[in-house]
Amino acid sequence: MKLAFNTKFVEASFLSSFGDKIKNMIEIRTNPITSRTSRIKYAPMKEKETGTQCLPPNPPEADNIEDCPFCYPQILKTTPLINPDIYPDGRIQKEQSVLFPNLFPYGAYSAVSIFDNRHFVEIGQARLSSYANSLINCGRYLRQVLNFDPHAIHTAITQNHLPAAGGSLVHPHLQIQADHIASNHFRFLKKRSSEYFRETGNFIFSDYLACEKKESDRYVGKTGDWEWLTAFAPEGHFELWAILPGHFSIARLPDEKWESLAIGVLNAQRFYRSVCRNGYNLGILAVESEKEAFLELRCVMVARSNYAPWARNDHSGFEVMLGDMATFLSPEETAQKARKFWA
Repeated sequence: MKLAFNTKFVEASFLSSFGDKIKNMIEIRTNPITSRTSRIKYAPMKEKETGTQCLPPNPPEADNIEDCPFCYPQILKTTPLINPDIYPDGRIQKEQSVLFPNLFPYGAYSAVSIFDNRHFVEIGQARLSSYANSLINCGRYLRQVLNFDPHAIHTAITQNHLPAAGGSLVHPHLQIQADHIASNHFRFLKKRSSEYFRETGNFIFSDYLACEKKESDRYVGKTGDWEWLTAFAPEGHFELWAILPGHFSIARLPDEKWESLAIGVLNAQRFYRSVCRNGYNLGILAVESEKEAFLELRCVMVARSNYAPWARNDHSGFEVMLGDMATFLSPEETAQKARKFWA
């Protein structure tokens, strides 16, 4: 059950249009957690990514406050109310952050958490308090759900920043999920983390973090107790992980842990902004069961294709049909570029 950071190299050899011999190296890495492979394409001339030379202009919906259901005063008229058996007040609020059920749910307890009343926020420009308050509301909601339904143990917080990352509205928000039925990632991570614990007596993410801190090439920094690093075998561009050793529950996480996570998320946003990316996905998964407390908390962030005309999508036929993510920058280079935002 030892964690293996395996790398293989493949050489592609061909002739240029002038008859010169060209050799390109492709690095294939195996994720120590999932055993899935990803590829890093090294080339003498970097592939040009359309729309990433500078930050794109604001989306056309950036000023359309009147039609946004998440802006005041519409939010109090258009958004649904939580089942009173779960939370009698209907919506959970902390300062300007508001949480309410998802009108188009993915499961029995889908919800949406708004940061504040700012309709459009450029990446890296959010207020720290807005992120912290929104995350704290997520934890409070999931506590209420689990009090009502103790079997809804598969909990998650996700974010799609801008439509290119899957967001339906530009108004910044988080999605919250609690389910009886485990999704694919939950099923795998539950099995992997429990088997690892039974074999070693250790938690897999703690051991992974210890290996990475010892290696140090992919370690980025800390915000509170959250430890940030780049993924050894990335499944997205500029993939960052934040691991919180010794903590297993989203619903029972203290407020100060959410506040320190929010600092790191904004650091990551500023890093993405520095490489001219305007969208990203975020995800945190937890198994809310003391009997299955093997999966420590991990926040994953990946930059997505820019929300701009003619921007190139980050998933080609290779990723969709073959299942291997292909990136152009090594995790070590990504960590080097990101560290200054944690300094």
